[in-house]
Amino acid sequence: MLKVEHLTKVYEGGVRALEDVSFEVPDGQFLAIIGLSGSGKSTLLRCINRLIEPTEGRITWNGKDITAASQEDLRRIRRRIGMVFQHFNLVNRSKVVTNVLAGRLGYTNPASSIINRFSKADLDRAMAQLERVGLSEKASSRADELSGGQQQRVGIARAMIQSPELLLADEPVASLDPVLAHSIMRYLQAINRGDEVTVLCSLHFLDLVHAYADRAIALNEGKLVFEGAPGEIDDVRFKQIYGKDAERVG
Repeated sequence: MLKVEHLTKVYEGGVRALEDVSFEVPDGQFLAIIGLSGSGKSTLLRCINRLIEPTEGRITWNGKDITAASQEDLRRIRRRIGMVFQHFNLVNRSKVVTNVLAGRLGYTNPASSIINRFSKADLDRAMAQLERVGLSEKASSRADELSGGQQQRVGIARAMIQSPELLLADEPVASLDPVLAHSIMRYLQAINRGDEVTVLCSLHFLDLVHAYADRAIALNEGKLVFEGAPGEIDDVRFKQIYGKDAERVG
């Protein structure tokens, strides 16, 4: 169980990105986080693994207080929290397999990781994850030689080599066309259902939320304005989330 309690984030200059946000996510759920750009979705996800430090509030996961964790405890917690980024966050000049192996850094001796020295077991894990996303033949290619959809699949493989129990996906399909978006979402759904990994995924498009999410929360100007099943987002709630001038498409 992931519990977010009264989470607030105020950036330097007084910009309030999140304000008193509370919700719970049972193990194994696929939760969509929706809202306009700038509503706080990315900040929320990054607070969960403390890539961004919350200003106030508490985040607990399976009884562990993430917000109070020491750096050493946080390192252990992050081993089990994978992350997929909108802009892929790959090292473009490195090989695809090296990018995937970056997901094992939390398990690797720091001195070995600096020179990209990974064990045979880790190499086998990397190749297995690339096989899973259909990219084993690209293992020796440079990351920047791949298409956007392929790069995001590398990002998924990098997250999954951690053997995560929780996966945070920050607008993973925002840079992709609709066909590729569904392809990536199917990978995330398979991870959620097949591997029983809890998934929190920020999304813009409601058709994807309806197709893949068990439940949704919505943010508007950093405040939680909806929590429930995707099917409960009627026209009234849609305008609360996206603004009174917003029009539904699809």
